[in-house]
Amino acid sequence: MSRAGGTWVGARVPRNEDARLLTGRAQFVEDVEPPGALHVAFVRSDLPAGRLRGFDVESARAHPGVHAVFTAADLGPLLRPGAVLVPPPPLEGLVFHARTALPLVRERIRHQGEALAMIVAESRYVAEDAAQLVEADIEPFDPVVDLGRALDDDAPRIHDDLPSNLAAHVRQTKGHYAAARARADLVLERRFSYDRGIGGAIENRAVVAEWDARADRLEVWDTTQAPIPVRNVVAAALGLSESQVRFIAPFVGGGFGPKIMFYPEEILIPWASIQLGRPVKWVEDRYENFFATTQERGQLHEAEIAVTREGRILGVRDIFIHDSGAYDPYGLTIPINTQCTLLGPYRVPNYESEFRVAFTNKPIVTPVRGAGRQHGVFVMERLLDLAARGLGLDPVEIRRRNVIGSDEFPYNHEIMYQDFAPLRYDSGSYEATLEEAVRLVGHETFPRERERAQSDGRAVGVGVVNYVEGTGIGPYEGARITVEPGGTVRLATGVGTQGQGHFTSFAQIVADAIGVEPSDVRVVTGDTSDFHWGTGTFASRGAVVAGNAIHAAALSVREKILKHAAEALEVDPDDLELAEGAARVRGAPDLSVDLGALALAANPLRGAVEPGTEPGLEATSYFGPPYGTTANGTHALVVAVDPETAMVEILRYIVVHDCGTVINPTIVEGQIHGGVAAGIGNAFYEELVFDEFGGTSNASFMDYLLPTSTDVPPIETAHLETPSTLNPLGTKGVGEGGAIPVAAAFAQAVEDALADLAPGLEILDIPTSPGRLFQLLRAHPKWCAGSRPESSGGAS
Repeated sequence: MSRAGGTWVGARVPRNEDARLLTGRAQFVEDVEPPGALHVAFVRSDLPAGRLRGFDVESARAHPGVHAVFTAADLGPLLRPGAVLVPPPPLEGLVFHARTALPLVRERIRHQGEALAMIVAESRYVAEDAAQLVEADIEPFDPVVDLGRALDDDAPRIHDDLPSNLAAHVRQTKGHYAAARARADLVLERRFSYDRGIGGAIENRAVVAEWDARADRLEVWDTTQAPIPVRNVVAAALGLSESQVRFIAPFVGGGFGPKIMFYPEEILIPWASIQLGRPVKWVEDRYENFFATTQERGQLHEAEIAVTREGRILGVRDIFIHDSGAYDPYGLTIPINTQCTLLGPYRVPNYESEFRVAFTNKPIVTPVRGAGRQHGVFVMERLLDLAARGLGLDPVEIRRRNVIGSDEFPYNHEIMYQDFAPLRYDSGSYEATLEEAVRLVGHETFPRERERAQSDGRAVGVGVVNYVEGTGIGPYEGARITVEPGGTVRLATGVGTQGQGHFTSFAQIVADAIGVEPSDVRVVTGDTSDFHWGTGTFASRGAVVAGNAIHAAALSVREKILKHAAEALEVDPDDLELAEGAARVRGAPDLSVDLGALALAANPLRGAVEPGTEPGLEATSYFGPPYGTTANGTHALVVAVDPETAMVEILRYIVVHDCGTVINPTIVEGQIHGGVAAGIGNAFYEELVFDEFGGTSNASFMDYLLPTSTDVPPIETAHLETPSTLNPLGTKGVGEGGAIPVAAAFAQAVEDALADLAPGLEILDIPTSPGRLFQLLRAHPKWCAGSRPESSGGAS
C-alpha cells in the first residue's frame, strides 16, 4: 500500500497486529508457561464483612502436590497496606481518608472475595482442591450494602478507626447558584441513581513470575495497563532495584480501566516465586473476577436545574454520594470526573456541586470505561430533557440554546479537574456535532416516522444527547525510535495495549515523519526492558500523550536522517525528501540513499564521535500536556419499545464525534463501536445484584447480562476534526466517548417512544433493565396493561 504524495496520518491503514491476533500467534499471559511453573489458587471470603478469628490450613499443606500455603502471618514486611495510587487534587476544604487493603486478610474482612490465603501447587487443579480443605473461622458482621444508608450515624463501621463510613467530602462551586435559582422561571429537582457494574473484559487478570537467582533478576508477565508503575511498586516492595525487575504486558484481552489498578496478586505471585525458587502462575477465573477485580458506577444524585422561560441555563446544583467500596486506592478520580463532566458542552454560569464518598462492604471501585463521566452526563442530559418538557421545548432546541459556541474557546469552567488543573476546554465543535447528529437521525421528520411505526404496532422514539470527555491527561509518556541497518524501524514505548490498535496508529505517526510504510515499523509496547519510563494506558490518553512523544522522537530521527543523507549525497538537507524508505533529492529520485545504509553509516566501526553528536539514527523523546484536552460528540438513536414485555430494540445508533486529528478512522470507529456496546450494557442490561447479606447474587455470565452481537445495532459514525491546541498532532482521546452518553440517550429515546402510552414517564435510574422498565410502566397512573400503540388511542 503506497501513500505517495500524501500522509499516513488520517489513512485507513489495516491493523498491523491483526495477523498475529487472528492466527493465534499473539501472546497473552495465559500463553506463558515457564518450565517447572507452579500454580496458584486463592482462598477468598464468601462473607463481605467479618473478623477472621483463625485458620486451619494443615490439611491443605499436606495435600499431595501442594508446595506452600501462605497466610498473612507468613508475609513478614510484605504485610502492609498498599499505596494510594492517585492522590486527590488539592481542593479547598477537601476531606479524604485513605484506606487500602493488605495483600492477604490479617483480621478484618471488608468485602466478598478478599483473599485469605494463597495455595501454591503443581497445577491449578491441585491448588483448587487444596483450597477447599482450608477452614477459616470467621465471625460475621452486619454488612453495609445500601449506599443510601452507608453514611447514617448508626451504620456499622467498615474501618474502626474512622468515626463514620465517610471516605471523602468535596465541594466545588462557581458563581452563585442560590441567586440564580431565585430568579429562575423554572426549577426542577430530581433524584437519580446509577448502579454498579463490572469491566467484563474477555481476558481476566493473570500474573506469571519467574525469579532467576543466578542473574539476580525477576521477570513478570502481567495483564496490566500500567507495566512501568506496577514494576516500580513491586521492586520497592521486594527490596529490588527497578533494573532488576522486568515487567511485560503482552497482548491484553481488554483493559477497560480495572487493569490500571495495582492488585495484591501482582506482588504475591512474584514474592512466592522468590520464596520457592520456581516460576509461579495465577490466572483469575470468571467467578473471582466478580469480586477480586475492581468495579464501578454506584452513585446517588439529588440534582436540580434553574432555567429561564426561554430554556437558558442559569445554574445547576448537584449533591451526590459515591460508593467507593471497601477501600479507596484510586483516590477521587471517579467522583471528580462526575462533578466536572456534568457541565458538559453547556454554558453553566452558576454551579454548586458537592459529593461525599462512602465506604461500603462491596468490592473496590476504580475507573471502568467512562470512569464516572457517564454519571455526570446522565444527570445533566436528563435535567435538560425534563426542563424542555416543563417549558414545552423540543429536547434538541434546549440544547441548541445552551451549547458553547466555537468562538468561545478556550472555555474555562473554573472548577478543578482530576489532573490538578482548572477544567478548561481547549477546543471543540459542540454546535456542529449536534446539528450533524440531528440531520443524520432525521430528527425534523421523525414525527412522520413515528406515525408510520405506530401503524405497524410499534412504539418508537428518538434520543439526542451531547457529551464532553476530558482526555489525554499527564503526567507524560515517552518513546524511542531506531532505524536499524536492515532498514526497518523500531518503536518502543512504555504504554501497554489492550486492543486500541497502537501497533498501527503509532506506526502511522512514525511513517509520516521518516518516509516509510507503517508495516515497516515494528512497535514494542508494555515491556519495561525496552522502555522504562511512563505511566500507562488509561483516561483515553494513548494517542494524545504517547502519540505526541512518538511524533517528537520521529521528528528528531528525521533530522538525523536528513543530516546524514545530505552529507552522503553532497546536497543541502532542504533539497531532500523522505519516501519509500529512502532519502532522495527532490526532482532527481535516482539520487538517493536508503535508510538502512544511512543507519549503518551512522554507526561507524572506525573514527571518533564528535562532541555534541551521537551514533545511530535513534532518538528518545517525552511529552506531557499542560492539562487534559477535551473531545466531544453527540449521540442519536432510534428505539422501538414492546409495551407488553418492556423490551427495547435499538433501530439506529449514530455517533458524531470530534477527537481532534484522526490518525486512523477505522481504528477510531472501532473504539466508538466498542464504547457504544459497553454503554448499551450499562444502560439496559448490566447490574450487580447484592443480597441483604452483602453477597453478589449474579456473579456469572449466566445471570449478569452483557449485550451480545444481536443486541448491538450497526453504528453509524461521522468524524469532525477540531485539532487540540495542546499538542503538536492536534489529537484528542476517543477510547471512552462511545460509552459515556449512551444511558442518557437511551432514557430520552425510551421516554419519547412511550410519550403517548405513558405520558410524563421519567427514567431516572440506570440500568433501566427490562424488568425495571416493566415495573415503571405498570406503576404509571395512565398505563393500561397490555396496551398496544394501535389499540390504545393514546393514554388509557
